[in-house]
Amino acid sequence: MIDSDHAGRDSGQVLGHLANRIPVHDGLAMALGRGIPVPDTFIYGMAPANGRLSPKDRAVVLAAIAHGMNIVSGLHEYLGDDAEISAAAQSHGVSIRDVRRPRPVKDMRLFDGSVANVTALRIAVLGTDCAIGKRTTATVLAGILNAHDIRTVVVGTGQTGLMQGASYGIALDAVPPQYCCGELERAIVAASVNERPDVILIEGQGALSHPAFCTSAFILRGSQPHAVILQHAPRRPHRCDFPKMPMPEPRDEIALIETFSDTRVIGLTINHEHMTDGDISSAILAYQSELGIPVTDALSRPAIELAEMVLSAFPNLRAAPAMAMV
Repeated sequence: MIDSDHAGRDSGQVLGHLANRIPVHDGLAMALGRGIPVPDTFIYGMAPANGRLSPKDRAVVLAAIAHGMNIVSGLHEYLGDDAEISAAAQSHGVSIRDVRRPRPVKDMRLFDGSVANVTALRIAVLGTDCAIGKRTTATVLAGILNAHDIRTVVVGTGQTGLMQGASYGIALDAVPPQYCCGELERAIVAASVNERPDVILIEGQGALSHPAFCTSAFILRGSQPHAVILQHAPRRPHRCDFPKMPMPEPRDEIALIETFSDTRVIGLTINHEHMTDGDISSAILAYQSELGIPVTDALSRPAIELAEMVLSAFPNLRAAPAMAMV
């Protein structure tokens, strides 16, 4: 783990969890200088707004290749097409995986409505902004549902989810708009056919109301979700990277989602950045009263509250033996 802003700390604690004994290093040289075996893969996990590799980071990637590491990148700029980087990779016998690289256009498919034949309950986890915790909430919800014998699969829609191991999905923002709904539909149908899940969770991107993102619209159209869970950060004053663009109120985002798509928002989840535990409790009570739907925090409150959010909206899922006792 390399992050110069948090060098010397435990990565688990940086992320707000328990210590995991995975240290954060200032740079690649420091990390490898600890005498640990050279990892087989270097994951470039940065997500710059322009989707491109900076000159400083280029040097880090080349150094990783020189140490014999395979490269995984989520940039819009495909490192496998970069003459210098691809030549270095070939010279050192390592691979480059550009996670955001879509399949060839000739192999892409248009939306054909086959998602309607998917019997699994489809829930999209959307948000009021980007980088707000949609993927985290989807991951926690999938974990608790699977733990209670409700077979659940997450379909990723961005490069980070794919790098973190989503078995199904695509980086939607790298797909030509004409094919976005069809390619997402393909992933959902594949998850249904191969896994036979009870629930399919679709990771959201950006926000439907955010003018800098169009992916939420494709997610709603392509997945045709039975329900939506909305993620919101009450103390975030403005959209990420847009200081003159105030955050929307959840009620407005909910109204937009339910107007745009034939679905319903069944719950709100809180991103607790800049909030105390008391702040979280107050926000949960206030939003529940205002919106009339369940509200929880996926990280600071019991995960079973997320499961109950789904079960209260779709009680037929309680047929699973383990959940019948909840």
